[in-house]
Amino acid sequence: MRTWRIAYRHMLPPEDLDAMPVDETRWAHRIAEPPPGWRTFVAEDDGRIIGFASIGPSRDQQLVGELYAIYVEPDAWSTGAGRALIERAEDALVKSYVDATLWVLEDNQRARRFYERAGWELDGVRKLETFLDTEVPEVRYRKRLTISRSRS
Repeated sequence: MRTWRIAYRHMLPPEDLDAMPVDETRWAHRIAEPPPGWRTFVAEDDGRIIGFASIGPSRDQQLVGELYAIYVEPDAWSTGAGRALIERAEDALVKSYVDATLWVLEDNQRARRFYERAGWELDGVRKLETFLDTEVPEVRYRKRLTISRSRS
């Protein structure tokens, strides 16, 4: 929630972000009983979870994987935690898929730069989503997955 509140503050109403309730049971259930094909990875620092990434089959396309979410605590931004999470996610995705996609809010420039540095490319697909009663555009990125020798 802290990540949402900071990362999306310029895109969504700040008062609505601040009022968002924390529903820990949602993620506890997702981790204990994930939907088919879903996996979640966490990054830790001295025993404290500082980030996570979730992957699985694409919600848009057959035979394509998807990076559903990747979030890192703001105080751990630019520490390598996000890079480690996306590499771990890609390493897991490549075992089942040739290509993967992800969706990101169009105005989330920090995240978009992060994905682009990791080799993800815009594929031209765009959609409108509603978060906190606000319509925001999302863009889709795609990556051809390969097994990296430096990570194998």
